[in-house]
Amino acid sequence: MNAVRSPMAEQLARRMLPATIFVASAGVRAGERDPFVDAVLTEDGLTLGERHPRTLDDLEDDYFDLIVTLAPEAHHAALELTRSLAVEVEYWPTADPTGAGGTREQIMASYRDVRERLKSRISRRFLLPEAKKATD
Repeated sequence: MNAVRSPMAEQLARRMLPATIFVASAGVRAGERDPFVDAVLTEDGLTLGERHPRTLDDLEDDYFDLIVTLAPEAHHAALELTRSLAVEVEYWPTADPTGAGGTREQIMASYRDVRERLKSRISRRFLLPEAKKATD
């Protein structure tokens, strides 16, 4: 629903990757903005700003070199969307923290875990290969 994992990944990627790389997130369906996402991004010095959940149809550009999906439904939709296109699609299974229960701190811990896993995955996929090339 483009409300939790994908917006987090978008903001992290925008900070971690060169500005020349276009990053956008979208979901199969638009959901409601999640205040826990705002809270864990703020802890990391990031913000969603005025951004609200959007769908694939809301994207202004439909040309991508790579689509990364974080949920099974999104992965299937991306494969269907790109069936006749030369676009690489990667699936990064990512837990949905919205099911976390308990205290506010326990819920925040679930969202922080997603944030940290996304940071690690972005780094491994996009940054570490470049660092390795520079030392070869």
